[in-house]
Amino acid sequence: QVQLIESGGGLVQAGGSLRLSCATSGRTFSRYAMGWFRQAPGKEREFVAAISWNGGSTYYADSVKGRFTISRDNSKNTADLQMNSLEPEDTAIYYCAADQWPSTWFYKSGYNYWGQGIQVTVSS
Repeated sequence: QVQLIESGGGLVQAGGSLRLSCATSGRTFSRYAMGWFRQAPGKEREFVAAISWNGGSTYYADSVKGRFTISRDNSKNTADLQMNSLEPEDTAIYYCAADQWPSTWFYKSGYNYWGQGIQVTVSS
């Protein structure tokens, strides 16, 4: 079982930056691929970024490519999402997700473990 706790959200002006962090419990963090998803009001939860077990592979939604960077530190059991050049359209609740073998990197159905979510609001 993996418990995920997000931190680092908040309110920022357009063009600003935020760094989200996902802290995990347990000693087997390196066995889990990690992902970030987001859900805006009235919309489906959508893929943002994902990273493989050792960080060697990363994946991004087209909407965030070049602005967001996902990373992980297996020694600290954390996975981070650096968000730059934020836009009002990035406003959403952001969720950290984990799975040992994601059936898909890009859809929420691929991940079995989820954090509670954290609010990110970008003002124009």
